[in-house]
Amino acid sequence: MAKRGKSGPPLRDWHLWTEVKRTIVPLRPEREIAPEPADEPLPLPPAEPPSPQLPRDWTVGSATSPAPQRPAIHTRRTPKVERPIEPKLRRKLMRGQMEIDGTIDLHGMRQLEARAALVRFINARVNRGDRTVLVITGKGLKKTDETATVIVERGVLRSMLPLWLNEPDLAPLVSGWGPSAQGHGGEGAFYVRLKRFVP
Repeated sequence: MAKRGKSGPPLRDWHLWTEVKRTIVPLRPEREIAPEPADEPLPLPPAEPPSPQLPRDWTVGSATSPAPQRPAIHTRRTPKVERPIEPKLRRKLMRGQMEIDGTIDLHGMRQLEARAALVRFINARVNRGDRTVLVITGKGLKKTDETATVIVERGVLRSMLPLWLNEPDLAPLVSGWGPSAQGHGGEGAFYVRLKRFVP
């Protein structure tokens, strides 16, 4: 007797399963598969700099580019403050035809020390009734900074003296000043003319 071959589930069971399957809610929602990222374009290689173009009139031995310019040399100067002595009076002082009432030597002092000494000296001379004094500052040396781009003005005290004489504590006492003759110190000294005060 021939055996009956195995057959699938009855058709009605399959229909029943299909209906039940529609009403089933899954315990875990199906994960959404993220789309694969699109391939990023590869970065372009850096562009090569353009080759230098030679000018049309260039010949062998000519420079291809202008020579680099050196930094400009600046001079550090104190602002000009001038109250010159009357020319006739200055000529007499330079020729030795007029007496100098007193002298102060600031050469070798530091700025603060020199200024304080100058203020004391001029106040004392004005109180005595003196009219003309000689202030020695020294010529100083011309210095250049390490980079050779700035020239420092020579003689710090020499440069500062006109500024000090024009400050509020000395300006009312001084009528003028000017460089001295070579015999009195030349560029390293100044005649200072004091005002007369009537007691």
